[in-house]
Amino acid sequence: MSRLRIGVLAGEPSGDILGASVLAALHRHFDDLVIEGIGGPMMQAQGLASLFPMERLSVMGFVEPLQRLPELLRMRRQVLQHFSNDPPDIFLGIDSPDFTIPLERKLRRAGITTAHLVSPSVWAWRRGRIRGIKRAVDLMMCLFPFETDIYRQHGVAVHFVGHPLADEIPVQVDRKQQRHILGLAGDGPLVALLPGSRESEVRLLAPLFLQAAQRLRETNPDIEFVIPAANAQRLDELRKILADYPDAPVSLLSGRAREVLGAVDAALIASGTATLEAALLQCPMVVAYRMPALSWWLMSRLASTPFAALPNILAGEALVPELLQRDAEPGALASSLQSLLLSGEASRRQLQGLAHIHRDLQRNFAETVADALVALVTANSEVSSGRSV
Repeated sequence: MSRLRIGVLAGEPSGDILGASVLAALHRHFDDLVIEGIGGPMMQAQGLASLFPMERLSVMGFVEPLQRLPELLRMRRQVLQHFSNDPPDIFLGIDSPDFTIPLERKLRRAGITTAHLVSPSVWAWRRGRIRGIKRAVDLMMCLFPFETDIYRQHGVAVHFVGHPLADEIPVQVDRKQQRHILGLAGDGPLVALLPGSRESEVRLLAPLFLQAAQRLRETNPDIEFVIPAANAQRLDELRKILADYPDAPVSLLSGRAREVLGAVDAALIASGTATLEAALLQCPMVVAYRMPALSWWLMSRLASTPFAALPNILAGEALVPELLQRDAEPGALASSLQSLLLSGEASRRQLQGLAHIHRDLQRNFAETVADALVALVTANSEVSSGRSV
């Protein structure tokens, strides 16, 4: 095939990064690639003609989407009208499921082949969403292998495409070199504290993590700690919190979480996406989380997985310690970290499991997605040709 016209929509910077890599791979398949939809600067650099600024879709929380709802609905209607009037060979929605899945459903009803990249967390909660997804997509492309089972059970075509971070992060990391680059302490034990990227997470977890660090320091006087603040706001908040711990041997950095996780001996991490980076960097970890009591009560009843930490979900077993809610207390966190720092069975077992996760997620992400899209377009073209005959 020498020409492809693709509709594509990404509503967040993370989707723009994924989309750009996929479009770059598609350029290697097609001499003439026409790209329309919505995306950010990285996708536009690959030739996307964006119908609207992607920033208008990047809304978070509960209040802002409601305030912006009329605008968002208008944009979705106009994108639908654009592609209904001039159908592409295929439409690809990237993440942002609340916006893209309803759009994909209407496009598919209009006879347009649709694919979706990055599965919503139907495996964790709100499994009923899969009925709507089944009507919306010809193909779901998942970043994690465990996500595919629920789609197959419901008769949805699905393909595991791997995770781009697994391609990007090297299997082996030189921890001494990373320490030197970051200007961190020399050869003594070094532990990272990652209390999250949201204000509420830092407020709840940073004091807890620092108290655990104090406990650990009592039995390991040579140990040092480093906190990579997620952004400028969290950096300011952490500075204020650290003022209550003047004797804590903590280096506070702005960003650079990936480099930090590649430099330390172990990490105490808030449950979330940072645990995936830690897993791929083969950084032994303890995962902890606390939230307001009502939020915990609701989430614990909606969740349908036995684990909270992504490495454990990927491994299908309790690979890393999870200390959640009441279990997340300084003594327990310090004890779990101490077990890892002893470099005994606990650390060895984690490292073996994390290495397996890395290998399992390496699938040459962008090319695998591009190949799946080409196969879908080809198959549907052959079906259409057969019908016309």
